[in-house]
Amino acid sequence: MRKEVNHPSTRRPAGPRLRALGAAAALLFALAACSSSPPPEPAPPPPAAETQPSAPVLPPQPTITQPAGPSAPIVSETRLIPPRPGAPTPIKIGLLLPLSGPNAEIGQALLNAAQIALFDARDPRLMLLPGDTGATPEGAVAAANQVLSEGAQLLLGPLFATAAPAVGEVARARGVNVVTFSNDRRVAGNGVFVLGLTPEQQIMRVIAGARRDGLSRFALLAPDSPYGRSVADALRVALLRYGGSLVREEIYPATLDPGGDEMHATIRRLADYEARRRALQEQRRALTARQDAVAKRALRRLETLDTFGDLDYDAVVLPEGGGRLRAIAPLLPFYDIDTSKQRLIGTGLWAEPGLGKEPAMVGGWFAAPEPGNAEVFSDRYKAAYGTVPPRIASLAYDALALAAALANEADGADFSVTALESPGGFLGYDGIFRFGPDGVAERGLAILEITAEGTRVRSPAPIRFEDIGS
Repeated sequence: MRKEVNHPSTRRPAGPRLRALGAAAALLFALAACSSSPPPEPAPPPPAAETQPSAPVLPPQPTITQPAGPSAPIVSETRLIPPRPGAPTPIKIGLLLPLSGPNAEIGQALLNAAQIALFDARDPRLMLLPGDTGATPEGAVAAANQVLSEGAQLLLGPLFATAAPAVGEVARARGVNVVTFSNDRRVAGNGVFVLGLTPEQQIMRVIAGARRDGLSRFALLAPDSPYGRSVADALRVALLRYGGSLVREEIYPATLDPGGDEMHATIRRLADYEARRRALQEQRRALTARQDAVAKRALRRLETLDTFGDLDYDAVVLPEGGGRLRAIAPLLPFYDIDTSKQRLIGTGLWAEPGLGKEPAMVGGWFAAPEPGNAEVFSDRYKAAYGTVPPRIASLAYDALALAAALANEADGADFSVTALESPGGFLGYDGIFRFGPDGVAERGLAILEITAEGTRVRSPAPIRFEDIGS
């Protein structure tokens, strides 16, 4: 059966529902005509972390490592769709990516995705100017200066939050705006727009769904890292907005061995294991003293238990991913946290195949873009390049398609703050989004549930902004 997707397009939708369009029109389109009702007042942003204010929030892809080391050389003079004699005046878009260094594979995948969007645009005026940020903020600034000197009218990138403020500064001096792929909302503002899926919006979405399903008492098990602190702050804000309480919290060092003794001790505290163990022993002593038939049957039921008594929370928020998540998750049932009763809740770090092979993860919830659209994009990418793209690659497609849409404004290309903050918003492979006055992309996300075979959509992504957070 042919898959259907809301392909991006520069055309406005004909009615209140978004319609899937053909591949030739695969660009972002404005959603201003989708609804006559005003957008809802956005939820208050979570407070910034008190410590390490300059530390980045890592993008929600566990395969990306934070760059380090000396600056890499800037990309060669190769340019995509160079101007030809008689061609229309080019519209130049800078694309800042790590095309060398430890994240070169990710950078190349984003460049490939942007080229698919460039092909779909079929606009001979568009010229893509790639710049290699290498592995440092200094490399990103050098790349930005290079493409700005060549006339870039909008910068897409960089990938990491550590480089975004410095890139924003040099771009601002030339009156050029920046759309970064980072998901750290702290770098937004003053001409820098955050396109990445922030942990705050993911937590707001999944907690709203959890509250609708009757969960009200939450525990937090999180690393003491910028990302973990962002999730902790977002959880508190979400509970203030939607109701509920944070009844237990365990914050552990970000570098803690996930299978070591200290992590075991952390999970034992989260499970209130010692107190529940004592409660079991007391229950056994009381039943043994009775010596009646009912007590004997009850004792037999207790034989297989390690603890006695219910936990005081309905769900555990666990913002880990990759190998660390796979090591931590089985410790929860080992210490009698039954994940079929205490729901696991995560973030986009969980958007990786095979998590359902760990039984403790089955039934866990997290917020992410609709997987159907991601699969369509992945199929297109694989057909073009022969490999499966990393999950973050669709951001580069949507960013370039956004640039192409703004290049087709009636009065000419418009990459101004006003245009980028269009209240009607845009639709891409990662769903609807619009930039607010804070420079952060507000998104419509689905709630996904982990199954033994993969994931399923528990709650579809909103297709209207007024439905976000409702």
